[in-house]
Amino acid sequence: MAFEKEKFNVARKVNLNRGELTVECNLSAGSSVAKVLSLSVEGYVLTSETLNGAINYSGAVDLKLVVFGEDGEINSTCSTCPFSSKFEGNEIENGQDAFIKVKVIDYNVESIGGEMVKVGVMLEQSGYIITNREVACLACHDDDVCIKQEDIGIIKYLGSASEEITVESEINLRENIKKVLLTESHVLVRNVDCGVGFVTISGDVISRVLYLNENDKFESGYINDTFKQEVELAPCTRESFVDGNAYVKQESVVTEIVQDEKGGKIVVKVPVTLSSTAFEESKMPVIQDLYSTKNEINVTTESFNMSKISQIDVVEGKIEGSLTLEEEHPRVDKLLFNGGNSLTITNSYIKDDEIVIEGIAKTSAVYLNDEDSSLHSVQLDVPFVLSDKFTEEEGGELHVDAILDDVDVVVKKGREIYYDAKVKACVYYSHDVTQGIISDANAAEEFGVKDYAMEVIFAPAGEDLWTVAKNAKVKEEQIVAQNPEVVFPTIEDTPLVLFYQRVE
Repeated sequence: MAFEKEKFNVARKVNLNRGELTVECNLSAGSSVAKVLSLSVEGYVLTSETLNGAINYSGAVDLKLVVFGEDGEINSTCSTCPFSSKFEGNEIENGQDAFIKVKVIDYNVESIGGEMVKVGVMLEQSGYIITNREVACLACHDDDVCIKQEDIGIIKYLGSASEEITVESEINLRENIKKVLLTESHVLVRNVDCGVGFVTISGDVISRVLYLNENDKFESGYINDTFKQEVELAPCTRESFVDGNAYVKQESVVTEIVQDEKGGKIVVKVPVTLSSTAFEESKMPVIQDLYSTKNEINVTTESFNMSKISQIDVVEGKIEGSLTLEEEHPRVDKLLFNGGNSLTITNSYIKDDEIVIEGIAKTSAVYLNDEDSSLHSVQLDVPFVLSDKFTEEEGGELHVDAILDDVDVVVKKGREIYYDAKVKACVYYSHDVTQGIISDANAAEEFGVKDYAMEVIFAPAGEDLWTVAKNAKVKEEQIVAQNPEVVFPTIEDTPLVLFYQRVE
């Protein structure tokens, strides 16, 4: 009895263990600093190397500071702080594709000395590996073995691709611009479609520009733009399903001022790194049941998991909050500007056909106090909760990217600071799909030779032909040929006659 082993591949997405790391950043403001007014911090991954048991990766933290100098001037600076880290685990193997994300969860100015500013940044590292896992199934071409095949759905990982683009946007103003202090740019993926040999990633780029006009007044404006980019990914077809990610290298954002007699124009060039992964779902025939007409067979079954990603969903909402200044803080007599706008997703989950997203939005409000003509900055941490309809089942893996839009900060009665903003969140969801197959079989005890020429068996009502034949240890075609009037599944308890070739 000849059983053969065959193999096929299925996609597996395995999450890496989350962890925290601290990055110490030292940057120069170009001149002596009296006070840091606002701080923007973004982290991202640059390169990674997957080895057996470990993933080594390098990344960078981009910092944008608005500072008040000892000379009484307000200036800004941008700097990049490189770092490296790793993941370790038995599930990590050479050749797997690793997708790593770093998220800023906290930061603070640790010291100021002359023109140098020391910033401590706490990052959370997370991610996953994707590979095509090998699964064993059974094949048999023995005439004495009857097999029942069924098509099962399998998911294969096709690969990944990335590309850098520049999204150029502009905002026209009716006034001349003295200088740009801060540009905060962020990107959000809204949709990913697949074609033959490529994927199309589309989304939003939102930039907030803080500038000083010709009258030395602080102003800010938002530039909202969209992008749609084809990224080459050779194995893709129109039937593939894909997801996509994007991030901005803040230090590489270019802000230009164009002015004439009619006013000014601000042009922002945002470098966006796009990436996408692709999967394919197909049908494959496998043996789901078998028996022999000559031997008992010992069968080994196995279940295996595959990872399936769902279409990207976008959730939008508002964030509102307030802060009452404590007594040790001088009152607000004039709000100058806000900066360091960011948000952190702290939790996300699915419950009762809804997705719930929790997080904290941050901004720094910079203001004047008239009593002593002093300049001050206070940070607002505004918790928020978003929810929306979500049809996916609970128990899968959620990942959420979010960006802010139209942040507004106002002051009432000198001590109450109110925060209002719009938020857009991109939701990525994946879950495991489980299938079961026969992975191995071997022949056991041989049946004895029948010493009779005919046998009557009974098929219970509702029994199908396969089950009747398997219980009788005969081929289906024998039952059909010798009982041509019987219809399967049987309507009622039915006697069946079987004839055997008697061996003397």
